[in-house]
Amino acid sequence: MPKSQPVPLHREDPDKPELVGNIKVTREDWLNVARDILVSDGVGEVKVLTIGQRLGVSRSSFYWYFKSRKHLLEALLDDWEARNTATIVSHCRMPARSINAAVCNFFRCFIDPDLFDQGLDFAVREWSRRSGSVRQRIDAADSTRLQAVQEMFERYGYAPDDADARARILYYMQLGYHALEVREPMSARIDRLEQYLVGFTGVAPEPEDIEDHKAFCLSVGSG
Repeated sequence: MPKSQPVPLHREDPDKPELVGNIKVTREDWLNVARDILVSDGVGEVKVLTIGQRLGVSRSSFYWYFKSRKHLLEALLDDWEARNTATIVSHCRMPARSINAAVCNFFRCFIDPDLFDQGLDFAVREWSRRSGSVRQRIDAADSTRLQAVQEMFERYGYAPDDADARARILYYMQLGYHALEVREPMSARIDRLEQYLVGFTGVAPEPEDIEDHKAFCLSVGSG
């Protein structure tokens, strides 16, 4: 399963303003460590004491930012939606010269870990197996994401029923690709890109669609 990308604590990041007074960690620090624990160990291990030990602070710091563990878990879900669902929606709405270029924008979310946290997405899905309320949020997020992909196809002239089917094929394939933990170099995926795009859109891509996407892949170190 993909892992979330560790984020330096505020006090360890030279780009962040210096902490003053008795503040040793920030709300973002609590969320970052909670997210890492959620991804690596599951929601059952997201505990105030455990997070505090990793941060090197007392429990009182936690209650400065959160009312309770439940409040922290709600914040984690909000963070997940902002990181992952909002990213997919925004990339589906990005201007593109063709449907194939638009699909490549969608692919970017799953190539750059700064755009879409795959480990976090799977951790929340695993969490939803044990929580009906989290299951509802997963279902709502998937519906929002699928709607964005469908609207992307419709903008390029696809009929609603056709756009709906293509959106589901594209979205479910992409999630399944990572759920199966397919191991292959990015160069192999790029070699298949033209055929993938034809399969998803029914339209042969222009050479610049392939070259632009390849350049993006190499720019994020995935090649």
